[in-house]
Amino acid sequence: MKHFALLTALLLCACGKSEDAPKDVLASAPKGAERIECAVAGSQDFQPVCAVDRAQSPEGLTLTLRGPSGSFRRLLVTKDGRGVVAADGVEQATVTPLGSDRIEVAIGGERFRLPATVKK
Repeated sequence: MKHFALLTALLLCACGKSEDAPKDVLASAPKGAERIECAVAGSQDFQPVCAVDRAQSPEGLTLTLRGPSGSFRRLLVTKDGRGVVAADGVEQATVTPLGSDRIEVAIGGERFRLPATVKK
């Protein structure tokens, strides 16, 4: 398996204008959160209806991914080549590279696409 890492510089870039996101995502996401593609609530199709916000914690950079229904997942950006891991809960995050600039994170039946730099 190829190792990859996320560069926080790319994670901090804008993924879309938040004013274009559905109002329910904006209501549950902090001001300035970016929109990302996701497949949640049993959907097989990706749509740009989720939001991601970032916060520094003692453990490192934490991403909060918010679905249109108000559900959320917290991920911790790793520095050991795994990309991200679940920051809480018992469900593990599975990370799949999607080319050199994106990853797909699957957790608990939901999937999220995030900007990333994939190092081989």
